[in-house]
Amino acid sequence: VQLQASGGGTVQAGGFLRLSCAASGRTFSSYTMGWFRQAPGKEREFVVAVSRSGHRTYNADSVKGRFTISRGNAKNTAYLQMNSLKPEDTAAYYCATGPRVGSWYSISDKYDYWGQGTLVTVSS
Repeated sequence: VQLQASGGGTVQAGGFLRLSCAASGRTFSSYTMGWFRQAPGKEREFVVAVSRSGHRTYNADSVKGRFTISRGNAKNTAYLQMNSLKPEDTAAYYCATGPRVGSWYSISDKYDYWGQGTLVTVSS
């Protein structure tokens, strides 16, 4: 599975962005999808995840009510809608997936396939 993340950019606080993660391979719909982020000088952290079917989503407390993950299995694409952005959301965002994730959606070590990252900068 290869993942290609896109949609990052610079936005003012309070604004919004939509990230996309395009996947190659037939197994896309078989795995949980997640988004992680890493700010300069900080460790990578879990942001959101969506189940294989798309019916269940999981959010980190820091983004609840602001970020929404979805997936379109027919298009092999996952999306991250980010609203009410804050300067602390500034980071490189990575999409990830893999067969070992299951219910371990917040654990980065469980993900085998990663996109290249897309940079989100939120100015105050």
